[in-house]
Amino acid sequence: MDARKYVYWQEDGMWVGYLEEYPDYMTQGETLEDLKENLIDVYKDLTSGDIPHVRRVAELEIK
Repeated sequence: MDARKYVYWQEDGMWVGYLEEYPDYMTQGETLEDLKENLIDVYKDLTSGDIPHVRRVAELEIK
């Protein structure tokens, strides 16, 4: 099982969120469960290689 962190909130009766690694790609759902399913779909789309120029957030360790 693979896990990804996501940020979410409720706005105008909808659940809105994005994957922490891909903050430019938000989605929404009528329920929190719908939002989670949509986030999984977004993740699959973004990692499929079919979408060009996907922007990501990463951490850089500086010593």
